[in-house]
Amino acid sequence: MQNITTATPFKRIVLGLQYDGTAWHGYQKQEDGQTVQDQLENALEQFARVRLATTCAGRTDTGVHALEQVVHFDTELNRDVHSWVRGVNAFLPKSIAVRWAKELAGDPTVNDFFHARFSARARTYHYVLYNNATRSPLVEGRAGFFFRPLDVELMRQAVQPLLGWHDFTAFRAAQCQAKSPVKLMHDIRIERRGDCVIFTITANAFLHHMVRNLVGSLVYIGTGREKPDWLGHLLESKDRHAAAPTFMPDGLYLAQIDYDPKWELPQDSSSALPWF
Repeated sequence: MQNITTATPFKRIVLGLQYDGTAWHGYQKQEDGQTVQDQLENALEQFARVRLATTCAGRTDTGVHALEQVVHFDTELNRDVHSWVRGVNAFLPKSIAVRWAKELAGDPTVNDFFHARFSARARTYHYVLYNNATRSPLVEGRAGFFFRPLDVELMRQAVQPLLGWHDFTAFRAAQCQAKSPVKLMHDIRIERRGDCVIFTITANAFLHHMVRNLVGSLVYIGTGREKPDWLGHLLESKDRHAAAPTFMPDGLYLAQIDYDPKWELPQDSSSALPWF
């Protein structure tokens, strides 16, 4: 009589991750081990007793924070879904936390199955800029700093030409590895909250340093150094050297990843900026 064995089905576990990036060398794994991904996978291994490879929605650079990074991995392990939050957090440093977990049943090899990176429809970043004549140690590492007064209305007038599909080469880092510089810009909002100016930028995807380069050029407009129509000319020029320098990473937050509602991923109420 033939023995029939049934393989334990893989489950795709999705995690919502939040971190203060100040102490870490970005998200992606490196040899020195001082990255968010290294810390997460080490914590997963300590909790699950097996090495689990993770995939994220978007890699962040050194010093960049995440209000909501989305990560997935596949496993045969049977765990209560909430234990992936409590159990993994027990092994993570205080600057990194799993905020929620979701188990997705199905076949991860199917092309249209959920993927943290490829299923993302849009990504939103906040850039927080402390705009005061004197720097504050209370926002050190959590906000960029610029001492000259900024005119928010002038900066708002400048962003319209950036909306829609465009070649964003003028705001692309030299080391960017993206296959194409063409991205869909959904929305750019700029608001002042007390001494902070907050830039909220949503696109289908971003080039390396794209947000920080955009903020740097918008600051030129906010000070009156350049006119609002300069940003559109920069975009058309496709010349990175014509734009402003890259702004510091301190104030950059990966804020939200947009997915099809059919995946029913949890919404984290802490993915706002309550401290600004």
